[in-house]
Amino acid sequence: MATQSLDSVIQHPERRYVEVERLDDLEAFLAIIEKGSQAAASRHLRRPLQSLNRSLLALERAVGVELVKRTTRRSEPTEAGRVFYERIRPAVAAIIEARNEAVNIRGEVSGLLKIGAPGLFASAHVAPIIGHFLKLYPNVEIELRANDEQVDLLAEGLDIAVRIGESVDESLVARRLHALRVVTFGAPSYFSEHGRPKHPSDLEHHHCILRAGADLFDNWPFHIGGKLEAIPVRGRFRSNSAAAIRVAASEGVGLARLPL
Repeated sequence: MATQSLDSVIQHPERRYVEVERLDDLEAFLAIIEKGSQAAASRHLRRPLQSLNRSLLALERAVGVELVKRTTRRSEPTEAGRVFYERIRPAVAAIIEARNEAVNIRGEVSGLLKIGAPGLFASAHVAPIIGHFLKLYPNVEIELRANDEQVDLLAEGLDIAVRIGESVDESLVARRLHALRVVTFGAPSYFSEHGRPKHPSDLEHHHCILRAGADLFDNWPFHIGGKLEAIPVRGRFRSNSAAAIRVAASEGVGLARLPL
């Protein structure tokens, strides 16, 4: 069967815009002025362009005045923006330096770290390295929450999360960790009763195990002839648990689609 490659991403909810005077917004403004454009500032800070633009808009709303004149290729400070830049630049630099110094003092790292990850990934990859992490940071406590749903990180109180697939929240900063193959598979008992599909289009005539929340039909993506195509599938069993889907597929309930 054809496969699809998805990315595991790690996400940080503290980078969401909660307060308009956040340091991230000030850093974005300084970078735009110093680099001459939002695109250059985006590359410098390694932040998405949309995220950078939201920071600038939030800061301008907080100050109550336009700080930057945008053109197609350039971003130049207004008179108010130039004065604001000169006043905050030393303060922001001092804050960043102090923050970096604090981060580098390993012995003072303490508190509760709440981590989110999909169920199977949490048990196979996250849980085994927690012991080593706790030895490095003896004043840290860890709470690992296994959930296959892409929950709201802030609402759940998570500090960091590992996810499989694309981010559904562009206000979070994500870093790709690795690529996973996603495969469609079934049990020998299912194939002996219903036959083995030879092409992704054959799935329309098979029982498939769907993710909970899907309608009567779902669409599974496949690379066919160099192009990405969505194949409609249907089934009588749905679950939001990858572990449950795997067990159901092993019992011959239907074909499933999971990371290899």
